[in-house]
This record gives sequence, structure tokens and C-alpha cells, in this order.
Amino acid sequence: MKIGIIGAMKEEIQYFKEQTIDLRTEVIGKKEFLVGSWQDHEVVISQSGVGKVNGAITSQMMIDVFKVEAIIFTGVAGAMNPSLEIGDVVISTSCQQHDIDASSLGFAKGTIPMSGGPSDFVADENLVGKAYESAKEVLKEKNKVIKGKILSGDQFISNKEEVRELRDMFHGDCVEMEGAAVAHVSYTSNIPYVIIRSISDKANGDAPSNFESFVTESAKKSAEIVERVISSIQP
Repeated sequence: MKIGIIGAMKEEIQYFKEQTIDLRTEVIGKKEFLVGSWQDHEVVISQSGVGKVNGAITSQMMIDVFKVEAIIFTGVAGAMNPSLEIGDVVISTSCQQHDIDASSLGFAKGTIPMSGGPSDFVADENLVGKAYESAKEVLKEKNKVIKGKILSGDQFISNKEEVRELRDMFHGDCVEMEGAAVAHVSYTSNIPYVIIRSISDKANGDAPSNFESFVTESAKKSAEIVERVISSIQP
């Protein structure tokens, strides 16, 4: 099976670069892709860059150019669910953009207007199950793992009041900046996806400093989970 692995930052894909064999680099336009073998699968790895547009571009190129059959996005996020602490993990059940707003046209915030499709994109049930079990094995009860809804927007959320409002409005468990775009592209192309996010901060006033301190550790934890997910998929 050909699997696309995406992380927004270099820390989020470093582990995969170190583990993949027969690695070669392909550059398309200004985007770099790393292609190789890992866990008896062909993998395509890319650092998307931060933000929804970068996430969407990278996902679509993986699908169109490299013909990946599944996409796993891995990395870090800010907690919205008050039960989550730094180091806990959220496996996406679905993803939605929190910053799309056509409310002046009569659409609820977070709704993609006049698209004829969903705005909350459901993750692949099989991949979600594998990711959840893999996360429990990696964490070994040291941290919590939940299946939950992930919110995405082109903002770094670090305000308690904004977290509370978004949580009340969308019932999200964590917030980041790419997942919903990856989910939208995957839905449109009929490609199964899952997002695996390790909590690096509480999306509050301490978020910037917490993010810097825990991003590398949290990203490595997410990568170890992805490794187990891929090993559980039949070649």
C-alpha cells in the first residue's frame, strides 16, 4: 500500500526520514517529497508547511502525482477538551475549519457555503481504530488517548476565551492549523485519512512557551504512533 505521511514542521517528519529505507527526493515545483520503503509499504513523506493552504496543496499533490492510497497527518495541537494535558493524544474522528465564516449570508460559522458537501469531514474508521490502538500501545497509560474532533484554522490559538467559544460552538477536542484541509482534500478524492495529534500546549496564555518546549517531544510521540499504524496495515 502506498501511504502519504505529512507533517507541517520539520520536527514532525524527522523521525520518518531517519527510519525510511531507499529514500529518494523528488521536487515538484517548490515542494519536496521523500519517497521510500517503510514497514513493507511504499511511503511518500512531506513537510507541508504551516496552514490550511499548505496542507491542502501537499495532500492533493500526494494523491495526484504519487497516487497515495491513504494519508496520515501527524504532529502537534493545542488542547481544547479540558480533560487533555500536554503529552495526551487525539485521534481524529472528524475535522472542521473553525475560521470559515459566511454567517452574514445565513450560514452557520464553520460551514462551507454553497458547496453541496459536508463541512465536518469524517476520518476513515479503520485508520482511526488502528491509530487509537497504536497510541494506547505507545503511551502505555502514561498519557491519555482519545478519539475526538479536531478543529483547524489559520490562527495559533492562545486565548482561553477563544478556546471556550470554539469548544462550545464546535465541540472540538483540539485545535491546529492543517487537519481540516487535509480531510477536505481526502474526502474530495475518496482517499482514507486520519489525523494524529499529540498535545503540545493548552491553547491558553501559556501556549507559545509550552509549544516551544514540547513540540519536538510531542512530535516524536506522534511519529511513533504512526509507525505502529503503518506496521498494522497489510501490505
